[in-house]
Amino acid sequence: MRELGRIVRLQIQRSSLKTGEKPNRVYDPARLLTVAHLAIGPDGVLGQADDGAWLVDVHHRAHPDTKNEDRTLMLRTLLEDRFKLAVHRQSKEIPGYVLVVGKKFKLKPVEPGGSGTDSHGGRVRTLTATKTSMAFLADLIARNLGETVVDKTGIDGVYDFELRWTNDDQATDADSAPTLFTALEETLGLRLQRQKVPVEIVVVDHAERAPTEN
Repeated sequence: MRELGRIVRLQIQRSSLKTGEKPNRVYDPARLLTVAHLAIGPDGVLGQADDGAWLVDVHHRAHPDTKNEDRTLMLRTLLEDRFKLAVHRQSKEIPGYVLVVGKKFKLKPVEPGGSGTDSHGGRVRTLTATKTSMAFLADLIARNLGETVVDKTGIDGVYDFELRWTNDDQATDADSAPTLFTALEETLGLRLQRQKVPVEIVVVDHAERAPTEN
């Protein structure tokens, strides 16, 4: 196997690298943030800071300034041109959860802007989120449960909130923290419902090992 190189730094892009007005726009590398870990999913990339907070890359679907669809199309065109990539998509149902509204939704929308989360582990876990969409919350819950979670709330906009829960089945009343399922309903007015959920799978039909010449 041929070594292509080494990863020396993990970064996310918090906002556009271009600053100024045309024709004098310049690139500002300060918008790049070094992170400890990356989480890559179908909606884009999240970066985990040293303090455990999950930060949204500008190309993630949950970022208010995303141009995810445009970049996905550009990347696919490049792969088709250089690697003769041929794919097809198919839907498959797998066991998971849907995030739905409970008896009463308890959050008020806030002005859009730079979103972020701050999470802390241990027996009692906390999640503080700012300017966060329901779709992104479903992504965070999926990461905690290790299962697919689909947003079916039908709620638009972004919200600030804090969740506190425990994953410990042996927790006592002294811990004074509910399960994640209970915390979602009591704090946010949301509910996790167990059911089969559709996921889209990309099947590669053909790809060349080496790219064509420029």
